[in-house]
Amino acid sequence: MKTIILLTISNIFMTFAWYGHLKFKSKSLWIVIIASWAIAFFEYCFQVPANRIGHGQFTAAQLKTIQEIITLTVFAAFSIFYLREEFRWNYLVGFIFILLSVFFVFYEWK
Repeated sequence: MKTIILLTISNIFMTFAWYGHLKFKSKSLWIVIIASWAIAFFEYCFQVPANRIGHGQFTAAQLKTIQEIITLTVFAAFSIFYLREEFRWNYLVGFIFILLSVFFVFYEWK
């Protein structure tokens, strides 16, 4: 559970670092690059420990799958509430297909 919490916090920082600047298109590119890097530092402060803690309980592929699902969830909320973008039905269908990957990654195939 600790891994998932840390990955969630990391992804919140990551989403703001990668996409938060889209609301500030009037700012110089070099300013948003520096701001994004500064935010990304905090992403790594949570992401690296999350993967170190989780890599015994989960395989690397499972950690990456968990991270991607968290990323999609955080990004969907971010795009709706922060960027004020519409969430379309085809996005949901795409996300559902990605969620299906969880089954294939975590299922114990014999």
